[in-house]
Amino acid sequence: MELPFAESYKIKMVEPIRRSSREEREKWLKEAYYNLFNLRSEYVYVDLLTDSGTGAMSDKQWSEMMLGDESYAGASSYLKMKEVIKDLFGFNDFLPTHQGRAAENVLFSLLVKKGDIIPGNSHFDTTKGHIEFRDARAVDCTIETAFHPTEYHPFKGNIDIDKLEKVLNRHPIEKIPMIIVTLTCNTSGGQPVSMQNLKEVHAIAKKYGTLVIFDSARFAENAYFIKTREEGYAEKPIKDIVREMYSYADGMTMSSKKDAIVNMGGFIGFGDREMYEKASVYNIMFEGFVTYGGMSGRDMNALSQGLIEGTEFDYLETRIKQVAYLGEKLKSHGVPMLEPFGGHAIFLNAKEFLPQIPKEEYIAQTLACEIYLEGGVRGVEIGTLLADRCPDSRQNRYPKLEMVRLAIPRRVYTNSHMDYVAAAIANVFERRHGITKGLRILREPPIMRHFTVELERL
Repeated sequence: MELPFAESYKIKMVEPIRRSSREEREKWLKEAYYNLFNLRSEYVYVDLLTDSGTGAMSDKQWSEMMLGDESYAGASSYLKMKEVIKDLFGFNDFLPTHQGRAAENVLFSLLVKKGDIIPGNSHFDTTKGHIEFRDARAVDCTIETAFHPTEYHPFKGNIDIDKLEKVLNRHPIEKIPMIIVTLTCNTSGGQPVSMQNLKEVHAIAKKYGTLVIFDSARFAENAYFIKTREEGYAEKPIKDIVREMYSYADGMTMSSKKDAIVNMGGFIGFGDREMYEKASVYNIMFEGFVTYGGMSGRDMNALSQGLIEGTEFDYLETRIKQVAYLGEKLKSHGVPMLEPFGGHAIFLNAKEFLPQIPKEEYIAQTLACEIYLEGGVRGVEIGTLLADRCPDSRQNRYPKLEMVRLAIPRRVYTNSHMDYVAAAIANVFERRHGITKGLRILREPPIMRHFTVELERL
């Protein structure tokens, strides 16, 4: 008999969670103005809102916490992190930040000016927010296949080189300070970028004289897909694949709350010393001194260990196979999803799930609320709310994909929890024709509204 697959870890500590009643959830959701971000965590049974900062740290990471050096300047924890980043990504210089959006804030304060154009592959919400906050514009150059939910492509996160070159030809290069490559591409379904595409993007950037910056939150998952899907990489260790990936980048931003498996932390990596020195000024103003930058020594230690563990094949295989396990369960019930399954989440195709809901009534948010009401499972809308309004017209931007993301925290839930999630969503799918009304906005902030928007049922 062939031995079945099993997790690459065992559980040492548990945290109790409570199942609630439908009546309770209806009350709580109404009080939260139908925004799942507003729910108290104890009101959620299985929390798939995000995989950011929600993972379970290992025994070695907790041990590193106790060894943290809390010196204001020149701490050994900083030097340890510097060594790991140099070994893994090849960057001699880095700036610690408290999380990924802080890294974007520091770097973009240096690079992005009013009227700039920033091409990339479906920019993440905070990335686009930081760009538009500076009166610049993010241009999506993702391949068209990414917007066909059931069409198979091993690297749906790839940048379309023809689209990219058109952007570079259409605008003065001094208005294009960088190309952003998001690894993996979260907004288009947690989809990876191939090594070949990274090479091509790097070559065209050098041809036109601009920078390539990797948004690196899920870089290790991207490396796993290169190993398992791209010819010539099956026998290469994950860490070697990562080193090659970053040979095609001039710098990186990192939300370490994902693939470094910590609850808080981030950094910026620099291939150019001068850029590091200029960015240091902003880091000191916004985050902290250059050797801690908004992080404690214990967090830097845990982050360094997390980078080492997060690039181990056994860990990544366990993590990505759990995502696929949930995807296959949902597929067996006929639930429409984006395929192939992403590295960190399953993305439900809300347009196909609830075709009767008009786009003006926030289809994906309506579906996310129904899933919570059914079983206390919290996902997140990746659709019109997240796409926000056009900065000029202030009209809703309606994206090609309306999705509910079920982001699975690292090393937190068992496959029994995935069975529960699949059953709850299957129940909603069975009664989908009875869902005839969506939501409308009561109040919203001027930018990145999905975090704090307030809605009501129609």
